[in-house]
Amino acid sequence: MKLIAGNWKMFKGPRETREFCAAFTAPEGVEAVLCPPYVSLAAAVESGQTVFAQNVHWADDGAYTGEISAPMLVELGVTGSIVGHSERRQYFGETDETVARRTVAALEHGLRVIACVGESLEERESGQMELVLRLQVEAVGDAVGAHERLVIAYEPVWAIGTGRMATPEQVREAHAFIKSLLDVPVLYGGSVKPERAELIAHEGVDGALVGGASLEVESFEAICRAAGAVQ
Repeated sequence: MKLIAGNWKMFKGPRETREFCAAFTAPEGVEAVLCPPYVSLAAAVESGQTVFAQNVHWADDGAYTGEISAPMLVELGVTGSIVGHSERRQYFGETDETVARRTVAALEHGLRVIACVGESLEERESGQMELVLRLQVEAVGDAVGAHERLVIAYEPVWAIGTGRMATPEQVREAHAFIKSLLDVPVLYGGSVKPERAELIAHEGVDGALVGGASLEVESFEAICRAAGAVQ
């Protein structure tokens, strides 16, 4: 079954979240996950949808202003978390080490994890794609191995929020390389839209991490339907 996760980033407070959840129904044959901002997690959980956080800290508690721990998410009814999204790496100093630490903490507390990896345009054009992916994937793999609750999301940084999307050949190449390093499902993330949802059908693509197109019920449902049709 394909996994389709909608990363809402810093959009939708509790009111909009309740409206979305009331209108959204996941199609048959696909697992749909919603990843709202922290303030909207409770509203999403109350709706009965499958809910992941957008980040999780490695400590159970402590003097970490602004952070949220895995036990807090579990108590709230959240079932998983994204870690290491390219925007966390770019804007908030996330490193391969901290991504691994967050992954370990989440898994230890029974959460599922979508760990994000991906290269920049400069890294791809200079032939460093495999090196970058190896460092990022092995940091997680060395920490937790091929854990049953772990999923990797391949998000080429040059395709995040740019409207650009990797070609099927680029996706197959990257996903095959990631799976050669760590035997876990791999999602594609990078300007996934309904009109390009056929990428999800390709071999080695186990689902998608959807950004902007997950903010509207119609477009997110369309992507989920496309994924459900290729089982």
